[in-house]
Amino acid sequence: MSSERLIYLPLGGAGEIGMNAYVYGYGKPGKERLILVDLGVAFPDMDTTPGVDLIMPDMKWLQDRKDQLEGIIITHAHEDHIGGVAHMYSSLNVPVYARTFTANIARRKMEEHGHDPKIVQTVQPWPETMKMGPFTIGVVPMAHSIPESGGLVIDSPAGRIVHTGDFKLDPTPIVGEGFDPKVWEEIAKDGVQALMCDSTNVFSRHPGRSESELGPEITRLIGEAKGMVAATTFASNVARVKTLAEAGERAGRSVVLLGRAMRRMVDAAVETGVLTDFPNCVSPEDATSLPRENLMLIVTGSQGERRAATAQLARGKYRGLTMKKGDTFLFSSKTIPGNEKGVIGIINQFSQKGIDVVDDSSGLYHVSGHANRPDLEAIHDLIKPKILVPMHGEHRHLREHAKLGEAKGIASALAVNGTMLDLTDETPKVADYVETGRTYLDGSVKIGALDGVVRDRIRMALNGHAVISVIMDEEDEPLGEPWVDLKGLPETGTSKAALVEVMEEDLNQFMMRADAKTRRDDDKLEEALRRIGRQSALSEIGRKPEITVIVSRMR
Repeated sequence: MSSERLIYLPLGGAGEIGMNAYVYGYGKPGKERLILVDLGVAFPDMDTTPGVDLIMPDMKWLQDRKDQLEGIIITHAHEDHIGGVAHMYSSLNVPVYARTFTANIARRKMEEHGHDPKIVQTVQPWPETMKMGPFTIGVVPMAHSIPESGGLVIDSPAGRIVHTGDFKLDPTPIVGEGFDPKVWEEIAKDGVQALMCDSTNVFSRHPGRSESELGPEITRLIGEAKGMVAATTFASNVARVKTLAEAGERAGRSVVLLGRAMRRMVDAAVETGVLTDFPNCVSPEDATSLPRENLMLIVTGSQGERRAATAQLARGKYRGLTMKKGDTFLFSSKTIPGNEKGVIGIINQFSQKGIDVVDDSSGLYHVSGHANRPDLEAIHDLIKPKILVPMHGEHRHLREHAKLGEAKGIASALAVNGTMLDLTDETPKVADYVETGRTYLDGSVKIGALDGVVRDRIRMALNGHAVISVIMDEEDEPLGEPWVDLKGLPETGTSKAALVEVMEEDLNQFMMRADAKTRRDDDKLEEALRRIGRQSALSEIGRKPEITVIVSRMR
């Protein structure tokens, strides 16, 4: 029996939506040659990650074994799959592989972060393959909501793995290749050891719909609209952007692209040849001189992002363009769970201006880029794997998908981030548990989730902050009374006196009775002042603020 094994280890994307990062390895335990599939990001929110710019997987396990890492393969150019590559590249320092469109986006990101764009190598689609250590890998075209998404065929000495990436069973996706079952039949005919499969829409019980179904309804809506028309969708959904632009053109409108991400994605798609016959666009500057009823704006910000074009139009104007009463705004997108508050706020701002907002509650203006439950079952039947490992989903998605596989007699494993599976035999088994976490990009600095920075920021936001300052003379006696500065706290409490004055009086009383040993010891003095300050605030306002104590000594 071989002492070598085939392993799978998700570091992100399994048990959550976003931050996809999946490790595969083959070799003797602890000495496997490794590949990384995708390295994505998630986006912060004010409740749990205030002030943070991006959230990435904790890559320490892989960084400690970077000499075993053969390379990184990116399945497609969505931020939750590609967004962390340039940020994390320096700590991994291996080649990056992707198809043409995805490689174009990756190179732009690498250049922005000061890396050589030639690090990113373009791979050709299946049946072309490449060798990476013990693995032979091919990228198979998959339909998704972005051009050139790819499923991976990963051949190892222990058998063939199919890693679907994000996909849907769409034969006519408008832009890029459609799903071709005959190709997958050929891939599966000699047996598939394990299928790693997208789980996002496992609870959607109706078959998925094609991107091509949306054109007529979007064309009708825009053709009947009065005044200016604006529409938002994911910038990366180049097929949808094209459908919207063509609908505007048919209605006799000049098309305007607003938002850097929108322009960047369209430029990359045209540059790499995946997008052809895109309608001519006018610049925002030229659009301001055209009749409003002749304009069609296609804008970023479908998820309520505060700085994106949609939010700025809702607040007032963007690039000199303003929406008015009688205009129409279309959300050709689905609101990602967690973003509802921001999107509803924007809809209400538009409503207050008299703008007609159309969302996708009718199902006419958006289709998902992920396979629904019947489509997942179709993939199971097509691939016929020995093992099914659900990925790309929250815990509830993974669990439901595993149950779906088990009902078909497929050995299924629920593997969340940090669960290392041994896929060598007929059934998967847990080989190890790896500590995983998150890395936050905070401004220009990467910080760990356990570093305490974000935790302290949340505590200050919840509790307010007070700074207590005292000055001690050469004899370790207080030079004057302590003083307090407050942030984020009420000015007065239950006694109706100023909170600052109450706290300062309580602190001064303590300083007057503090023994010499406490006054000489900065640590003891700080601890006591912090305790008195918190107790004083609690009695006045029913809250213990975060407190910083500054002890200055005259020498």
